[in-house]
Amino acid sequence: MKKIEAIIKPFKLDEVKDALNEIGVQGMTVSEVKGFGRQKGHVELYRGAEYDVSFIPKVKLEVVVPDSMVTGTVAAIESKAKTGKIGDGKIFILPVHEVIRIRTGETGEAAI
Repeated sequence: MKKIEAIIKPFKLDEVKDALNEIGVQGMTVSEVKGFGRQKGHVELYRGAEYDVSFIPKVKLEVVVPDSMVTGTVAAIESKAKTGKIGDGKIFILPVHEVIRIRTGETGEAAI
């Protein structure tokens, strides 16, 4: 099993969520986060004054999938989150050693 974490632009969340539902990804965790990468933030103009915005609002999407679904999941996220502009985000793939469903006690892929 793998945990896939994707940091994406907030307005792309619905497209990514729909694409993941279509390929059978069941369940996800979404968090509103702030950060920066190579772009190092940007400058905004508000009431005639410039403000340096160091942390850009993003959405962090987390899903755990069986190894057989990793390639399709990553492809779905990448294709739907991509705008071709700086700040599209990142995808991280991490190993998951065990999953336990608290309510039933199920373990492994059955608990996903």
